[in-house]
Amino acid sequence: MIKIPYVCLIAAALACEPVGAAENSRPAVIELYTSQGCSSCPPADLLLGVMSQRPNVLALAFHVDYWNDLGWTDPYSLRDAVIRQSAYSKARGRASVYTPQVVVDGRDEYLGSDQRSIERAVAELRTGVPVALDVADRSLVITVGGAQCLAPSDVIAITFLRKATSKIGRGENSGRTLEEFNIVRSIQQIGTWNGNAAIFHMLLSAVPQDATDFAVLVQLPGQAQIIGAATRALR
Repeated sequence: MIKIPYVCLIAAALACEPVGAAENSRPAVIELYTSQGCSSCPPADLLLGVMSQRPNVLALAFHVDYWNDLGWTDPYSLRDAVIRQSAYSKARGRASVYTPQVVVDGRDEYLGSDQRSIERAVAELRTGVPVALDVADRSLVITVGGAQCLAPSDVIAITFLRKATSKIGRGENSGRTLEEFNIVRSIQQIGTWNGNAAIFHMLLSAVPQDATDFAVLVQLPGQAQIIGAATRALR
C-alpha cells in the first residue's frame, strides 16, 4: 500500500475544485474532544454551544472514554471518538491526546476553550464539495456532487444529540450540572467518494434512538482536511 504524506493530502484538498464552487459554500467543521469527567471541559462545551448557533459552523462534540476510570463514566463517551482523535494525533506525529481539544476542518488544532483562535479559524467563507442530505424510504440519503480532486475521500456519517443537561455525581465535575451540545452518538464511514457525483445511503434503523440530527463529512484519507460538510435535523 502506498502511503500518501499528510502534506500531499493538504495539497490535494487545495487542488480540489468543486463544480460550481462559488455557489457551494460549506460550514466550518469544529470537532471538540471532551469528557464529563474533565474539569477543564465545561467552558469548551459552552463555547461549542455558542458556535453551533452560527449558520456557517457545523459543531460536533466527541465525548472520549479515557476519563471513565477516573471517577465518573460519561454516558455519551464513544470508543470511536477516541479512535478518531488518536488518528488526528498520529497524522500529526504526536504520541498523545488531550481534552478539551478542538480540530477545525480536520486541519487546525486548538485548546477547546481558546475562543479567540477558534473564532479566527472559522471566520472566512469556505467553498467545498457540495453535499445534500435527505430522508427517504427509511434511509438517510447523502448526495455528493462532482469535483476535480486528486485523492479519493472518505464519506463519514455522524449522528448527534442537539442538547443535553447532565448532573455529575462523581469525578472532577462532581456536583455540577453540565449543559452540552451537539453530542456525537455514532460515527460511520459509509463509502468513498472519488470525485464523481455519487449517492450514499444509511439505514434509519442504524441511527441511535437519542440522536436528533445527522451530519456528513467528506474528508481526505489519513485524517486530513475536510472538503465537504452538511447537516440536517432528524426531528
